[in-house]
This record gives sequence, C-alpha cells and structure tokens, in this order.
Amino acid sequence: MTEKDKLADSISPELAEKTWSARESWRVFAIMSEFVEATERLSAIRPAVSIFGSSRTPPDHPYYMLTGKIARQLSDAGFSVISGGGPGLMEAANKGAYFGRSPSVGLNIQLPHEQAANPYQDISQTFRHFFARKVMFVKFATAWVVMPGGFGTLDELMEALTLVQTGKTRKMPIILVHEPFWRGLVDWFRHTLVTEGMIDPEDMDLLQVHDEPGQVVEAIFGYYEKRGFEPSAAEREVLLNL
Repeated sequence: MTEKDKLADSISPELAEKTWSARESWRVFAIMSEFVEATERLSAIRPAVSIFGSSRTPPDHPYYMLTGKIARQLSDAGFSVISGGGPGLMEAANKGAYFGRSPSVGLNIQLPHEQAANPYQDISQTFRHFFARKVMFVKFATAWVVMPGGFGTLDELMEALTLVQTGKTRKMPIILVHEPFWRGLVDWFRHTLVTEGMIDPEDMDLLQVHDEPGQVVEAIFGYYEKRGFEPSAAEREVLLNL
C-alpha cells in the first residue's frame, strides 16, 4: 500500500486528495533548496572533471586501479574530481583525487537500498532527487570521463551526449576509458545509429576513447589549450538555463 493509499484510508477521499496535492506543491520548495544548497557549495570547485563508473567494482579490480590513477593525475593537474560519492569506481575516483592536490567531490544519492558515502570526499553533497544531482554533474564539469559501468553509467553518458548534441550545455570532452569495454557500443553508434540516420556522422566526434591516464589528462588539456577553462559569456548563459 502506498503512502497516498494509507492517507486515503484514514480520512475522507476529498481531504486526502487535497492533503496530497499540498504535499506535492511543497515538494517543489524542497527541490529548489536542493539546487540552491548544491550550487552554493560547489561554486568554487572549477575547473572540475566528472567521473562516472560502476558502483559494483571491487578495490582489487583493474578498473578500480585505473580509475584511481586517472583521478589522481587529474587532481594533481589542478582539476577537482566529481563522482557519485558511492562505492566501486565512484570510490576509486574520490580516493585518487583525495590524495591529490585538488578537491575530491562526492554527489551522493539517497536510495531505497541506502548507498553509503565513501570516506574519500573533501566536499560531500547528498541529494534526494536524481535529476538535481545530474544537473550538478553537468553544471560544474569541464570534461566527463566515463569508466566501465552499468545502467547508471550509461544513463549519465547518454545524458551528456544529448545535452552537448542539442546545445543545452557547452561542448566539452566526453572521454570513454578502456576501449575493449566500449568497442561494441561505439561500433553500434557508428554502424547502426549513423547508418540509419538516427544521429549525424559528426555526432561521433563528441566522443573520445582512451586507455591510459596520461591520455585522458592530455585530451582535456588539448581541448582547452587555446580557449581556457572558463566558460564564455554565451556558455554561462547556456549553463544558467540548463
């Protein structure tokens, strides 16, 4: 039985509906407060790189070690590192950054099966709503680094690609790490989506694939070499309306 059904059983249907509608309306303020608090806490972390990856990968796995090395090199190069704040490759990203020069940021999420925040976070922000959390992954990022992962990682990758493709956020590097893992997906993009006209051939240029930590760092610096990391006035306007 849902919370709304329990409420309806205890009072009249008319009053139950009004009470539920009022709660739905007040929920908007909770969402607003989540955006405001996160924006204020994260406003000083630029330039930053968001790293996505599986929550299920154990610490002795090569992907965990690779993620930690990438995060450490990014941190030592001056980038704050943002992860989902949980276990697995999120922990590896935070851990690598935590022992580097720049802040390690965890954007944690409350889940029905509680996600425990990993201990390697200089800045930790917890969200109730996935959509508010996803905005922060985008809003403060200079690049996205996507490690191997499952549905959540794929969701974040597709959102990043969609936002850049449609001009709803500024263009930036979207880097897939470990070519053997991503080969099938990239081939499907190229041979099915492009061939059938679902995306344009130039949309494939939104993606880069690299294997080594140094290649990831060089790709990000190479992208910003001539323009600098700060958003332009036009890009700031785009991010404001994200």
